[in-house]
Amino acid sequence: MAFQLKPNRKESENKTIRFPLPLVEKINEAIKNQEVTFSSFVIQACEYALENMDVVDEN
Repeated sequence: MAFQLKPNRKESENKTIRFPLPLVEKINEAIKNQEVTFSSFVIQACEYALENMDVVDEN
């Protein structure tokens, strides 16, 4: 399934996270002219990654 931007969500909690500047620039370019905030993009990207990652069983 391809990553698609969705409208902003309401319930949230503040967290502090550092991003490499080149990544910030790429994200800002990706959301330019889209109706999505930086935070919403990051949340959606994390959700997508969690739903689509391969889980390694260490047993």
